[in-house]
Amino acid sequence: MLKFPQLWPKTGAESAGDIGFRWLSGLCASLVPLLIWTIFLQLLWYSLPTIKTFGPGFLVSQAWNPVTQEFGAASSIFGTVVSTLIAMLLAVPLSMVIALLLVELAPPRLSRVIGTLIELLAAIPSIIYGMWGLFVFAPFMADYVQPALADTLGFLPLFQGPPMGIGMLTAGIILAFMILPFITMITRDVFLLVPPVVKESAYGMGSTTWEVTYKVTIPYGLVGVLGACFLGLGRALGETMAVTFVIGNTHRISASLFAPGNSIASCLANEFAEATEPLYVSSLIALGLVLFIVTYLVQVLSQIMLRRMYRAWSVGL
Repeated sequence: MLKFPQLWPKTGAESAGDIGFRWLSGLCASLVPLLIWTIFLQLLWYSLPTIKTFGPGFLVSQAWNPVTQEFGAASSIFGTVVSTLIAMLLAVPLSMVIALLLVELAPPRLSRVIGTLIELLAAIPSIIYGMWGLFVFAPFMADYVQPALADTLGFLPLFQGPPMGIGMLTAGIILAFMILPFITMITRDVFLLVPPVVKESAYGMGSTTWEVTYKVTIPYGLVGVLGACFLGLGRALGETMAVTFVIGNTHRISASLFAPGNSIASCLANEFAEATEPLYVSSLIALGLVLFIVTYLVQVLSQIMLRRMYRAWSVGL
């Protein structure tokens, strides 16, 4: 935590340029908390009609009917959590495997080529992912993946229902594709920072590549890897356009991953243009407030957990 006297010490020997730069940097840094509080207060202010009308029941109600002016956030929260969970379950192990390949196994030239391609993947706009998901990936899911899952795991409620292509599973996989480059690149950089002498010592004791990876590289960079996962989680929670294209945009909670649903971000993108009634607009802003609070809490909890792990293990970056 910054202390005011340390930020502006009374040395008496500073030039006007130093003093001006210090004040300018302090003002620029203060914009961040000011912006966060401004957004939060604005969301809270415009959400007050919804909070007064529905109270805490807004968070658990599945109702969403603009005609009868009944609104609830449960289906959107459910869709956000499920699609993000699917994305993290797929992206995290895949990212770690790719990062280990780039650092431990691939020749340097091949590692640079693959790393550059993954970085380019991160530069693709989300709407491109959404269009590709709707016109290419969703039909592929409907024709091949979902029927195969229904045939093999159809006894589970998760894989029951008609294979329509779009739905919660497709949205989660598209989200996984989107957060994969971020987690992979940060994880690769973390593994590259493992001191070579540590790994060489393990090799000198007769360890195999897998043993060095499992017992040295991963434990040494685990705190950084978890930080990368939380960054990916933050992006998955708020991703909008790609999810809007493929999730189905239905206010419904279903146990089946094949069923359409919606997320908070997709609901906002899909319905804000047609919202005319004040309570309708307020309910959408209240959804935004929920997403803002959830994202903020995730980041705060991740920072607390990472700091505790760093202190407990005395490792990290």
